[in-house]
Amino acid sequence: MIAYITGKLTHKAPTQAIIDVAGLGYEVQISLHTYAHLKDLAACKLFTHLHITGEAHTLYGFVSMAEKQWFLYLLGVNGVGPRVAMTILSSLTPDELQQAIISHSAATLQSIKGIGEKVAQRIILELSSKVGKLISLPEQAAIYVHNHEPIRQEALVALAKLGINKTSAEKAVLHILRTHPGELSIETLIKLALKA
Repeated sequence: MIAYITGKLTHKAPTQAIIDVAGLGYEVQISLHTYAHLKDLAACKLFTHLHITGEAHTLYGFVSMAEKQWFLYLLGVNGVGPRVAMTILSSLTPDELQQAIISHSAATLQSIKGIGEKVAQRIILELSSKVGKLISLPEQAAIYVHNHEPIRQEALVALAKLGINKTSAEKAVLHILRTHPGELSIETLIKLALKA
């Protein structure tokens, strides 16, 4: 199957993006959460899931592996299809969804259009055991900062020359890029990493 797509964003809307990969345009269904990360970008990498039915082959795209994993988990719940799963992921971030399940907050899930009490309870019951299996924060951060790769690499080289341990440097840089979504100069990034 198609695990991910990297290319130019030729069209983006709150529920859909078209990504040009070597002249081939992929239409990808996205959540509002993913759209928020894409709206100011010219190119991107989306982790994808191809959903096949008798009527259509639909490609769903996600800004992080965590969001994709939650989508797949939701599809495994009886009564939750792709459309409902995308509605949930448009209403709650992966972290908020995880927190709702951990705290058994059916009310949070029921506040989403189309989610009744039975489905909310089923989601909590069936996905409680999945919460601990999600990818770690550093991996999510690495995905999030994909579009900052040149500055990240430059900072890691500089930090290595300053004698900073490679693993510590990578964790610090990923954390800074994730928590500072705006543009950062290489100098600022290195200074913040040295303080981390």
